[in-house]
Amino acid sequence: METVPMKIIARIHSDFPSKFGIPRQSGLVEALKARVVFEPDCRSPEAVRGLEGFSHIWLIWQFSQAVREDWSPTVRPPRLGGNQRVGVFASRSPFRPNPIGLSSVRLDHIAYTDALGPVLHVRGADLVDGTPILDIKPYLPYGDCHPEAAGGFASEPARPTLEVEIPPALLDQLPPDRREALRDVLALDPRPRYQQDPDRVYGFLFAGQEVRFTVDGDRLQVVDIK
Repeated sequence: METVPMKIIARIHSDFPSKFGIPRQSGLVEALKARVVFEPDCRSPEAVRGLEGFSHIWLIWQFSQAVREDWSPTVRPPRLGGNQRVGVFASRSPFRPNPIGLSSVRLDHIAYTDALGPVLHVRGADLVDGTPILDIKPYLPYGDCHPEAAGGFASEPARPTLEVEIPPALLDQLPPDRREALRDVLALDPRPRYQQDPDRVYGFLFAGQEVRFTVDGDRLQVVDIK
């Protein structure tokens, strides 16, 4: 296929060093904080002039952990339990002809620094730490928001499904400004849809800690944070 060159303009710094545990779409957990740090060639304050007037922005990014030489015309989305195939262009699967993602995030504020230039502080991102950002665009409510739009097989919004229990002694091991985000992430049930073993201990890295938990029915119990 014909190719076109793309430049990495920035990288995101989030609390997720790997993809397990990340919400399946952006905006589901607004308590999640992240920073977008521009590459040296793009650190001019002029490049973000006027951006502070927008509450949300689009991040266009690379699925850097899912780059493949080949691709399949069909995928198995988690929304359908991982058992039913749909066309890749009817999904948001990372396994695409071009591994490009699109996320709408809240722009909390812009910090202007001597070392890194303008740094975008965002909320609700669904990106692995270090993910390359290919472009940033402002979110325009009049053109980007379509409340009447049909959602196909994903028409039902993702909602918290689990009651989360975290012993206070374990919760104290996380910084106070990360506790709400962790609870919201867990409530969305980060397990693969096909795994329902109540005896299995799951784990993922978050904010520099390993969070381990079990799920029995609609109750999620955190068993360790270390």
